[in-house]
Amino acid sequence: MITITIKGLSKEAHQALKKRAETHGRSLNTEAIAVLESSVRSQPVEVEGVIQRARQFRNSLKFKVTAADLKRFKERGRA
Repeated sequence: MITITIKGLSKEAHQALKKRAETHGRSLNTEAIAVLESSVRSQPVEVEGVIQRARQFRNSLKFKVTAADLKRFKERGRA
């Protein structure tokens, strides 16, 4: 097992991590490990692929959704 020391962590970051640990029912140390492991395992998003899939989905719909429709949905809390 490897041990690290984090120096210079802001009070705000410490409090946010502590709150997050409480939310997840973890110790501060366990939460810090979970955040670090999640961060280094993240895969970059392939933007073009996401856009292509969104376009395919939009084109598969039997109705057209306009920007005005999306705005209305958001204002009503349905998007």
